[in-house]
Amino acid sequence: MSGAAEAAHRAPVRLHLLILDRYMLTELGGPFIFGLSAFTLIFAAASILNIGKLVSNDHAPLWAAIEVFVWSLPNTIVLVIPMALLLGTLLAMQRLSGDNEITAMKAGGIAIVRIVAPLLVAGLAMSFIMLFLQEEAVPFAQDQEAYLINEVINSSAFGNDLTVHAPLPGGGQQVTIATGYEPHSQALLKVTLIQYNRDNEPTQVVFADRARFEAERWLLDNVSTYRFSPDGTTYLEHAATTEVEIGQTPTEIVKRLTHGDPEQMSRAQIMDLIRSGQLTMGELRKYATAYNEKLARPFACFVFTLIALPFGLRAIRGGGGGTSLGFGMAVAIVFVYYVVATFFSYVGDAKLYLAPIAAWMPNLIFTYLGVRRLRKVAAA
Repeated sequence: MSGAAEAAHRAPVRLHLLILDRYMLTELGGPFIFGLSAFTLIFAAASILNIGKLVSNDHAPLWAAIEVFVWSLPNTIVLVIPMALLLGTLLAMQRLSGDNEITAMKAGGIAIVRIVAPLLVAGLAMSFIMLFLQEEAVPFAQDQEAYLINEVINSSAFGNDLTVHAPLPGGGQQVTIATGYEPHSQALLKVTLIQYNRDNEPTQVVFADRARFEAERWLLDNVSTYRFSPDGTTYLEHAATTEVEIGQTPTEIVKRLTHGDPEQMSRAQIMDLIRSGQLTMGELRKYATAYNEKLARPFACFVFTLIALPFGLRAIRGGGGGTSLGFGMAVAIVFVYYVVATFFSYVGDAKLYLAPIAAWMPNLIFTYLGVRRLRKVAAA
């Protein structure tokens, strides 16, 4: 066969495969959006109720309460994306199987693995998207939510969490107060630094727009310094940048702000804390487990897509209730998965060297089960 004839012979097949990919992804799109909306509304119900509490009990402005709800959504969406993919894949495959479209594709010579390949690729792609959202979008949204709650609603700058006490050489102490903290830039905002002598009398007050942590040191920007002499004279000095010793690193500040909860920290922040050498063995196991789980958790998108395929292909033909059956099955699978994940989380907490293995075990177990069931369905 000539080269031109061979190319002409291959063209329809290549077009057919592209059409199949688009068709399968289109079938997934609708149910996925439905699942994302349904699960988000379920998990966001508590946040919606919180709007009323903020307005009625805390006398918060309505716009601030609504904005708090909006900034809480990224964390909820990241949580429900795997569930939405699970439900979307179940519903899509149930429809295709119930309408004999899968049978028609197999009769046309298309293998089951090739039919479901676009969905598996979509699940893997969503895993990386979820990982990005978890590490970039969610921390930023949590910062904005915390700012609104503490600055606008409660009119307080994180209570005492951003107040740092440090002793001074020769006696006395230094108190540093900030109104906020930016984790992505490791900067304290609107800093007030007060130095006291041994008699607890203020000797210096420093105001700065922000404090940056660079090269293991704190740098104050746009600084105004008031110095008090023993005779009561006050001196005012201005400087663009001043180096100070605050007494705590950004890692220690983040640990206090999150109340020791690694789930409120990014993987980068957790690793900084692990490397600081300031954790007890129990804390080290807890943070190491969270660090590994935060990497493994997004890949539940791929695992849920894989485990849903054989269940969808085995859908009962005829009759109604496909959506309700799929929703119930999705909830059951999610429940079992997170029970297994919780068990292995305790295993990871028990022994430090088990943390990486335990974090990935739920994904490995469900991947094995999904592949095994899919092979059985493909062979049927």
